[in-house]
Amino acid sequence: MKPLTGKIAVVAGATRGAGRGIACMLGEAGATVYCTGRSTRDNLVSASRPETIEDTAEMVTQDGGVGIPVRVDHLDKTQVEAMFKRVRDQHKHLDILVNDIWGGEKLLEFGTPVWEMDVEKGLQMLRTAINSHIITSRYGLPLMVERKQGLVIEVTDGDTLDYRGNFIYDIAKTTVIRMAYGLSQELKSNGITALALTPGFLRSEEMLDHFGVTEANWRDATKKDPHFIASETPLFCRACSSGLSLGPLLCQAHCSRRFRNCPKIAAEVQDKGVSLHDDAKSWVCQGIREATLSCPRLKSLFGARYISTKSSGFA
Repeated sequence: MKPLTGKIAVVAGATRGAGRGIACMLGEAGATVYCTGRSTRDNLVSASRPETIEDTAEMVTQDGGVGIPVRVDHLDKTQVEAMFKRVRDQHKHLDILVNDIWGGEKLLEFGTPVWEMDVEKGLQMLRTAINSHIITSRYGLPLMVERKQGLVIEVTDGDTLDYRGNFIYDIAKTTVIRMAYGLSQELKSNGITALALTPGFLRSEEMLDHFGVTEANWRDATKKDPHFIASETPLFCRACSSGLSLGPLLCQAHCSRRFRNCPKIAAEVQDKGVSLHDDAKSWVCQGIREATLSCPRLKSLFGARYISTKSSGFA
């Protein structure tokens, strides 16, 4: 039996990128994954992006899980509430909730100071990146609280208070980390883990297209941008999320500290039956930036000597 067989997950924002990667690895570990987003084969939200939630759900199933595509606008509380009602009706519970909704690619204005920004674009980015997470947690968490167990992952960018180069983008991404910390405080008495996860320079579908490369030959892009050598496959987030789900699902954790010693943790994750791919093997836990490991079960899983006590400044 696979380690997440019987576990029910919702990945909000599973159309592409990190969300798709996380959904697929949860599937590989045996989970049933509701893959939500707005782009479907019958209705692409962006004409420039071909990825759909049906594609992701099929990948989840091919990897060994059960993928269920559900079209949801996570800013519409009626749609979100209906989706979680469907989860309740079909499975009675929820084990894993991943908030990976972003949708700000076309709204970013890097290089534009706040006094010159497009106000409507900025406010829309905040609604998409923050409000959607709040609405999703509001209607998803009751399914975890009732059973007093579960794992909530907030996907963000970065693990420090360093400025992220754009006023609105910085607010959006640091707020998500703070949201994870706040959730951890409200949920800890219910035995539910809440943490934030950040990929690095992600080799998403859109980024690969931008450089005119594929995952197979991505290193060719370093001829255009030498910094691309530090990019990470979405399989990073896949391995990190699935590895977290194996142990801490029934533990408590807060947002503020980091895993260390990537090879050791990679080995531990593999020992739990999760396969790693390409450079995700050596870097598997670089993507897990925000997790307080105060729980003995986490320490027994990864080893206390591999846990950093350095605070990120958010706690």
